[in-house]
Amino acid sequence: MNGSIRKRGKNTWELTVEVGRDAGGKRLRKFTNVKGTKAQAEKKLRELLTSLDKGMPVSTDKISFGQWLSKWMAEYIIPNKRQRTIERYEGLINKHIAPELGHIGLIKLTPSEIRTLETKLIGKGMAPKGVELVHTVISGALKFALQEEVVWRNSAKSVTPPQVIRKEVEPPEIAKVKEILRLAEEEHHPLYPCLYLMAYTGLRRGEALGLRFQDLNLETGIISVVRTVVRSLHKGVIIEPTKTTYSRRNVDLDDGTVAVLRAHLGNQLLHRLELDGLYDDNGLVFPDPLGKPLNPMTLTRTFQTYATRLGLTSAKLHDLRHFHASVMLQHGQTLLLVSKRLGHASIATTGDIYGHLLPGWQKEAANAFAKAMREG
Repeated sequence: MNGSIRKRGKNTWELTVEVGRDAGGKRLRKFTNVKGTKAQAEKKLRELLTSLDKGMPVSTDKISFGQWLSKWMAEYIIPNKRQRTIERYEGLINKHIAPELGHIGLIKLTPSEIRTLETKLIGKGMAPKGVELVHTVISGALKFALQEEVVWRNSAKSVTPPQVIRKEVEPPEIAKVKEILRLAEEEHHPLYPCLYLMAYTGLRRGEALGLRFQDLNLETGIISVVRTVVRSLHKGVIIEPTKTTYSRRNVDLDDGTVAVLRAHLGNQLLHRLELDGLYDDNGLVFPDPLGKPLNPMTLTRTFQTYATRLGLTSAKLHDLRHFHASVMLQHGQTLLLVSKRLGHASIATTGDIYGHLLPGWQKEAANAFAKAMREG
């Protein structure tokens, strides 16, 4: 791209940038005037040429934040993020961010305007976690603009989102979980093996539903977690890779869980034969009755139905994951082992969620320190 500067008056400069040729071969040029020193005019010209090279409009001061959000979603988020994340971001942008900030020029967006939006959302009753996600979207879009050299700062960095206070998890008692599993087994519920597997391994809902026959090695008692089933607003029930590389893992099974899975696979084989050509075999261990990926909410409702019958009205399916972790920790397993088994990004994550469940861990540490001091 070529450009030039021409002095028009005192501290006034005309910038000319060639933007290509029309259908007849005629040169197309963009003209703009700037005020300031010649050095400032030269800097502005370099910015314009850089913008053209990156496919941005010549006048970056005319790009609205709403337009930039669309570009960020199309060029960065959609190619790199999972479907549920894409839909969640789109929903926040369309419902909350664009109506309030979309009309503001990208380079004119200030920390004050971002802070005002987040305060307004809190006033409307949005949970701190939701406001934090709004902040993440805004900051992510501005970070992308900073990387593309379209803005000179990320205004969201100067704004502190509301603090998200993590509630201490309260896993269900062993007796209650055993009773839920007993009821499901006695009633021959087709999802009993899936609930059993989640309780005995701590798998996430989508991870359990994403298991395929090829992910099971019942001879060695190991399953490979590599995929997850999610419900998309636009695409229905879909299968995706696990959320993170840490989630991709091998999980060891006890002999009882292996026996439950063997029986389940046998029953599933009979079911496929009974349906003959009506069964759409996707190789899934826990599909819907016709072999397709199961709607995750079906599994959630199944658990909640049994939990409610036992008086656990506030229990959630995810509590089985908390239950598995808490039982392991309270019976002497290390944070590191539980972290790896659950597929957490780090041992710190496991400690933040379940550290309060470790029996007497501070007392043990205090005694160990005192002993070292005495002996030293």
